[in-house]
Amino acid sequence: MTDQFPSQYYYPDALAHCYGCGRMNEFGLHIESYWEGDEVVARFTPKPYHIAIPGYVYGGLLASLIDCHGTGTASAVAYRAENRPMDSLPALRYLTASLKVDFLKPTPLGIELVIRATAKEIKGRKVVVEERLMAGDIVTVRGEVIAVQVPDQLVEDLIKDQG
Repeated sequence: MTDQFPSQYYYPDALAHCYGCGRMNEFGLHIESYWEGDEVVARFTPKPYHIAIPGYVYGGLLASLIDCHGTGTASAVAYRAENRPMDSLPALRYLTASLKVDFLKPTPLGIELVIRATAKEIKGRKVVVEERLMAGDIVTVRGEVIAVQVPDQLVEDLIKDQG
């Protein structure tokens, strides 16, 4: 199975403009989600301007990391569930239907953050993803994303419109 690249690498160009994870967005965060065993992992080091209060990361950024890593995880999990390579068509692209974020502790600036995700449920076009965001060995944020697959016809229409 092809998955040495981040799941977002396989998004068709027409569906890769997201501020958080879209490779086509030159101003975006460029979140990348990779398989590590049975988990999907992303790493991100906040910049000094991602500040909430001195020394700590802005909560909106943390929610964005949970959000985009959740949909990237949903896509990767769906391909694995179908035993398909991630570059196969039709493209499996997911969007957030629900986002739950629990801020457990303040998240410090200046260190790499690691987000680990697993699929809690796969049912039809829905994937429920559980996540934990860590600063060092400390879990500072927990999240859950309910991701829904973008309808095939919408994916095809967007790809056709860009082609």
